[in-house]
Amino acid sequence: MFHIAYVSSATVSFSKPMLDALLKRSRDRNTRMEITGMLLYGDGNFMQVIEGPEEKVRSLFRVIAKDPRHKDVFTLFEEPLEVREFSDWSMAYHDVEGEDDETVPGYSDFLNGCWSDGDGTPDAGKARRMLTRFRERMR
Repeated sequence: MFHIAYVSSATVSFSKPMLDALLKRSRDRNTRMEITGMLLYGDGNFMQVIEGPEEKVRSLFRVIAKDPRHKDVFTLFEEPLEVREFSDWSMAYHDVEGEDDETVPGYSDFLNGCWSDGDGTPDAGKARRMLTRFRERMR
């Protein structure tokens, strides 16, 4: 197993329907590629962790880094991983209108303070701790 985490800035403002479409395409592609992870979006910023077989993760990241919908892609870490930190592909986004869409498969309410079962503790994996810090600083 291998994982890469990065941050970037959106080049366009993502509407809720755009985020839902991105989530669906990502889930479909990542399932085929044996990739799991978490994608966070808030205030025009992305943070993503992708994990899976190393060559597949690196290949996907090369595609992601060239996507014109974001810029200033900065890799936070890329390293081997003993076990997956995210068993299912999911996406969390912060809806400023407060209308979360839990009916969308793969949507996570993470950015709104949920999913806190030890995410910031020293026992949590590096990616989970990092995503928790991102959430804390958005507020």
